[in-house]
Amino acid sequence: MSKRDELEADVIIVGSGPGGGSLAWGLCTMGVRVLLLEAGPAFVPSRDYPQTASDWERHEFPHPKGSRGRYTFAPLQALDGSLRKELGSWNAGQGPLNRSGYRSGWRYHHVRGVGGSTLHFIGEAHRLHPRAFRIRTEHGIGADWPIDYQALEPWYAKAEALIGVAGEEEPSRPRSSPFPMPAHAPGYAAQRLRNASSLNWHPNSLAVLSRPFQGRPACNYCSACNRGCPRTDKGSTDVTFIRQALASGRLTLMPQTEAVSLVAGPSDRVAALIASTGKNKYKRIQGRFYVIACGAVETPRLLLLSANNHAPRGLANESGQVGRNFMETIFWKSTGLHPHSLGSHRGLPADLVCWDFNAPDAIPNVIGGCRFTHSTAEGGFNGPIAHATRALAGWGARHRRQLQKEFGHLLSIGAIGESLPHPDSRITLDPKRKDAFGRPLARIHSHLDKMAIERLRFMARKSREILQEVGAEELREEYGSYDFFSSTHVFGTARMGLDPETSVVNADGRSHRWTNLYISDASVFPSSGGGESPSLTIAALGLRMARHIADRLMRRE
Repeated sequence: MSKRDELEADVIIVGSGPGGGSLAWGLCTMGVRVLLLEAGPAFVPSRDYPQTASDWERHEFPHPKGSRGRYTFAPLQALDGSLRKELGSWNAGQGPLNRSGYRSGWRYHHVRGVGGSTLHFIGEAHRLHPRAFRIRTEHGIGADWPIDYQALEPWYAKAEALIGVAGEEEPSRPRSSPFPMPAHAPGYAAQRLRNASSLNWHPNSLAVLSRPFQGRPACNYCSACNRGCPRTDKGSTDVTFIRQALASGRLTLMPQTEAVSLVAGPSDRVAALIASTGKNKYKRIQGRFYVIACGAVETPRLLLLSANNHAPRGLANESGQVGRNFMETIFWKSTGLHPHSLGSHRGLPADLVCWDFNAPDAIPNVIGGCRFTHSTAEGGFNGPIAHATRALAGWGARHRRQLQKEFGHLLSIGAIGESLPHPDSRITLDPKRKDAFGRPLARIHSHLDKMAIERLRFMARKSREILQEVGAEELREEYGSYDFFSSTHVFGTARMGLDPETSVVNADGRSHRWTNLYISDASVFPSSGGGESPSLTIAALGLRMARHIADRLMRRE
């Protein structure tokens, strides 16, 4: 490499999701110059999310070249025939969705692009339940966090204020300040649900503006958040943290630049990062600090691919824990037909949430909680095509008349539960499949143990009970984690902790050994929580890390 192929920065961040973006903003506001690398492209909301097109429903979140990461699945577990009737995925249009005898590796829903997977999230902005931070102390399972809720609370508040989170105070999560935005009013379908259900439903806390903020408009309730928000009222990382960091003049953003490896050097320091900016184009980048923020699948892959003489087992893998403790999205969704027109295709994708079973011991005889949401639009039932192909069988004139009669009557209850570490759930390097650079792809291993299945059974039964209470007794679709791996929220593969033998980074997100290496994404989570969306916690940890790194720079460490 020539001199012109070398770059320098105070802090180099790999990955521009909520962990990398919040960290970049925090550092830039404290006078630090930051280089932010992103393997995927930069999206232009008004151009790339064509929600006003007449065929909008045929287009899911767009994936231009380079915006999908590649990965593989290890063989997943055999399905128990006695459980398939209760937990098998199906719909009225297609019947059983997994006809094999094994769990199917469907998808890791990850976006490579400036903003990361927040580009297609629905905006849920949750704080973890305070007891989720000490699940091992209380229940002897999983791992405790090396920090508690109170240590993270001021950073939660700061992240909410910067993003513009709308919500309603919830007693189990104490706050030092109110939500910066008033909660969104539930839609008509959600109101019917809340009034008829015996559970406690609250307006969901969402990174979706309920009033204009910093040049961004209030939400227009089109219900298509997970297809990309062309108006920027959804607080994805690109239009919040990264936009403001760029405005500071201290951030250099390099999209379509993929980190190939980190170079471990002497004296327990990372010496450089090798990145590709195109075919056969490489740059050697040197900084004082290096931060990996690629998510719980790609972060361990990059660390394992960075093995050399100084780090023979992979970078930061002295404990052997890189890639271990992988936790996924344990989910369930039931959709029923309500006798009355609810207009359920309109409004926010998850406008109501129920936290009644969110605490680690809230589900009888099960460790690990869950939450429920009104999720008709989130599940894709926000247009007639989905209803016609998934919730109805047949074709022709009768099918069309039935669709006209039923559209807007569907009601979905979604649930996400705790995912606990298991020895057979991990990320490794695929022994055969490689990327364009000749590097092994990440290989996802997933196993649902008896506790996870019991939690899933509770989520399925309770979802059906809720629909019956509301009057939507005729089920039209159900799907869940029992027979499909389908995860957006993934955690734990570079766990934070106090003991270097059982964790990868310390309470500040810094490698126990490598003094200038940090990790800022959900791979550091010791526990997943009882169904909370992780993006706000990732952002809060990123802001906290920014303060820590800036202090080290001021001390000239």
